[in-house]
Amino acid sequence: HEIRHALAQLLEEGKETAIDLHSIPLAPGEEAVIEQVLGEGEVQAVLSALGPSDFRETSYPGVWVVTHHNHDDKVVGKFVEVAVVPALLRSQAEDMAAGLRRLEARLMVDGGNQGE
Repeated sequence: HEIRHALAQLLEEGKETAIDLHSIPLAPGEEAVIEQVLGEGEVQAVLSALGPSDFRETSYPGVWVVTHHNHDDKVVGKFVEVAVVPALLRSQAEDMAAGLRRLEARLMVDGGNQGE
C-alpha cells in the first residue's frame, strides 16, 4: 500500500519517494515476496562507485528496486524508489559542465569542424 500511495503521489504531485527496505521490520522472506510481487520491468542499470549499485525497474513503471553493495559485494542498502528515474542515475549539473568543457576542448584539438 505504501508503494501504491507513493506512485500516486509521483503522478499527481511529482513527489519522489524512497523506501528503505532495511529499516522496515520485515519477517524472514518478506523482502523476497515484495520483489516477486513487484516483478521485473524493462530497464536495468549498474552504477560503479564505492561498490556496485543495481537499479532495476519493476513491472510497475516508476517503481525501482535499488541495491547498493560494498567492494566485497555485501548488500549495504536496499530501497524501493518511486521516481521517473532514480536520483543517482541522473547526471549532475557539475558533471555535465565538465563534460561540455572536455567536449569543447576535444573539438578544438580535432580541428573544430570534424564530427560536429
